[in-house]
Amino acid sequence: MDKISLFGLLLGLTAIVLGQVLEGGHIASLVQFTAFLIVIGGTTGAVMLQSRSEDFVAGIRLVKWVFVPPQHDFRRVLATLVNWSQQARRGGLLALEAYANSEKDPFIRRGLQMLVDGAEPDMIRRALELEVDGYEERARAAARIWESAGGYAPTIGIIGAVMGLIHVMENLTDPSKLGAGIAVAFVATIYGVGSANLIFLPIGNKLKQHIGMEVRRREMLLEGLYTIANGENPRMLESKLAGFLH
Repeated sequence: MDKISLFGLLLGLTAIVLGQVLEGGHIASLVQFTAFLIVIGGTTGAVMLQSRSEDFVAGIRLVKWVFVPPQHDFRRVLATLVNWSQQARRGGLLALEAYANSEKDPFIRRGLQMLVDGAEPDMIRRALELEVDGYEERARAAARIWESAGGYAPTIGIIGAVMGLIHVMENLTDPSKLGAGIAVAFVATIYGVGSANLIFLPIGNKLKQHIGMEVRRREMLLEGLYTIANGENPRMLESKLAGFLH
């Protein structure tokens, strides 16, 4: 659990609600279903319109990384690569077949299988580089839906505000309906700007950080597998990949 993400979200929302209370307002005045429907529904529709379906679905699935991030233990990766290098020097590349068969990560399994099959080191590098580039492109496209939502939400909030003011102008002769229209107008703006800056944009930025770390992990594995394919000494491999730890 990424506690700082959860704490940050709660702190931001609490600060807004507490500020409302300290100013003498009521929390209930911030709860407007109509404004919520306009902002969230409109923003979601705009993001869906600009995105591919697979990118939209992947972006929704990635949001779990904000609170339960993937583990990127680079020291453990280095230790694993050194072990594979030692096994390959002792028993040849075929000694890695058992690791390839038991590996759950498709990226690692493919790299190990290419080693076992005797692929040329440069071929292994090119194939894995293409896979890393493809992963990064897909993952960043998925994360961009949250950045897009952060861009659309404030504008949709303004649309909600204008709609509320239109409702007010239509009912100037009926004072009993003015309050509801004005409330929708101002709360829609709060929802638009607040959701963009407290939720959508921070989520997009956090996902980009995790994607960058995952790409870094795959690049480390790529370099390690390439080094093993070249038959270099395990100590040389460890020294070569030490920079990834920093």
